[in-house]
Amino acid sequence: MEQFLAGLNDFLTAVNAVIWHDVVLYAVLGVGILFTVWSGFCQYHALTHGTAVVTGKYDDKDDPGAINHFQALSAALSATVGLGNIGGVAVAIALGGPGAMFWMWVIGLVGMALKTTEVTQSMLFRNTDNPDNPHGGPMWVVGHGLKNRKLGRFVGILFCITLLISTITGGNMFQAWNVGVVTRDGLGIPEQAVGVILAILVGMTILGGIKRIGAVAGRVVPFMCVIYLVAAAYVLLLNVGELPGLLRLIVESAFNPAEASGAFVGATFGLAFLWGMKRALFSSEAGQGSSPIAHSAAKTHEAVREGVVAGLEPFIDTIVVATLTSLVILSSGAWNRNGETQLPQTPTFVQAGDTWDLPDTPLPQKTADAAAISGDWQANDTVFLIAKYGATSEDTGTDLHRVSGTVVKQDAGLVVDWEPIEVPKDSTPTVVQTDIYRDYVGAALTSHAFDRVAPGLGKWLVLVASWLFAISTMISWSYYGEQGVVYMVGEKAVFPYKIFYCLCILIACGGFITTETELDNLTALGTGVMLWVNIPIMVVFGAVAMKAYRGYMQKLKSGEFNKNK
Repeated sequence: MEQFLAGLNDFLTAVNAVIWHDVVLYAVLGVGILFTVWSGFCQYHALTHGTAVVTGKYDDKDDPGAINHFQALSAALSATVGLGNIGGVAVAIALGGPGAMFWMWVIGLVGMALKTTEVTQSMLFRNTDNPDNPHGGPMWVVGHGLKNRKLGRFVGILFCITLLISTITGGNMFQAWNVGVVTRDGLGIPEQAVGVILAILVGMTILGGIKRIGAVAGRVVPFMCVIYLVAAAYVLLLNVGELPGLLRLIVESAFNPAEASGAFVGATFGLAFLWGMKRALFSSEAGQGSSPIAHSAAKTHEAVREGVVAGLEPFIDTIVVATLTSLVILSSGAWNRNGETQLPQTPTFVQAGDTWDLPDTPLPQKTADAAAISGDWQANDTVFLIAKYGATSEDTGTDLHRVSGTVVKQDAGLVVDWEPIEVPKDSTPTVVQTDIYRDYVGAALTSHAFDRVAPGLGKWLVLVASWLFAISTMISWSYYGEQGVVYMVGEKAVFPYKIFYCLCILIACGGFITTETELDNLTALGTGVMLWVNIPIMVVFGAVAMKAYRGYMQKLKSGEFNKNK
């Protein structure tokens, strides 16, 4: 099994290297800038008119659709404001440095234009044959919009395949895995048990369809956002004097990456850009084509109206929530923290065939400060130390690398069982410092950041937020995948799909994913393949959306719409 998982991870790494090539990132950024300029900076109307629409000023119960504007926004936000904001931002900073946040801001701003455009397109081509259960999304855009219906059907199915890949990976397994890890670390509950509970809760919700999903999301999303934002604001108020310097660090590190320090082993400009773009796209889903599926259920006769509402998503998700998470991580020092303990002497690598290994190392107790924050060492904790080997890494700009290990209990006490590493030929790895770091992966790093400021806060805040965020995200993504299944094979396959969806939660919590790299490979695959199909669809139908957008704004400016409906 280990060899199979290792081979699968290597395969995903190779695939992601292609689908996340720099050209793809520049293309997405370019399309976002294109629609920003083409629409006359629709970000402004999203923040002004979009907010007015969400408050219900333009609601009409007789319009076709299943849920109101606020519920549609909540359902879409429940899929975006989630563990990508807690765990994804942490991964970006841990591997890309503070500069990754700057590129998340860029994607957040242009993502507002991407969301407005793709949702407008989907609203123009949605299927409202059943007004109480409308269908929409990029598959319907291309399926109905292309004159060659066979080609449109083919591209629509292709999009649905990428949608299902993203649904199972980022929308389901990423969420379940993070909750499993956070709950295991916080309460000691096995991940497998967490998976069973999650599967039951998600299953009970998704069997009720979009109306139940919209109702649950309309209650859970505002509640969870307020809790998280209040806690983050509290931490930042305690460190308010550091905020100007941190904002400056983010901007400077975007172009001149921060140097290696403590747990941070360094990052190049390219890596900061890559991680910022990847995590922002995963978190906000801008350009993926997923959110239009939720928005297509909104009650309205005006396609652009819902598109403008959708423009609020990247602002809330990335500019607000993700920024607060990044500032908590940076202000707490969690990203470049010191080790939890130090070895009494430097261990030496031993060559074993094609790999190098460290002997099992007795683990000293944590320092008093570290123990006060995260408690004593426990068996199965993952740790790492920093070694030097080989030529300068293209990713980090240094020759420093993390060497991972697992804490195991033996008769003599706790020891670290180190993982073998492969190094370039004619290179000998050496341990450069005796610090041992607890490996906080994804949401666990954000939890640790809160705990460094107020011990105990991170454990309970991130634990509660992770459950709420994950469940809300999984139920929305289950609906996205369901609509893909309906487009491809019809309603008859919906129930088997929902059963399979819940089973994937159990698989994700089965202990098969262990590192940040494996986690990223899973989520990057789903996000990447959707971009490859949806961005071309957006460009092809861009003129249609922009014509409708300008027409709507002219009517709005002339006062044609009755705000007192």
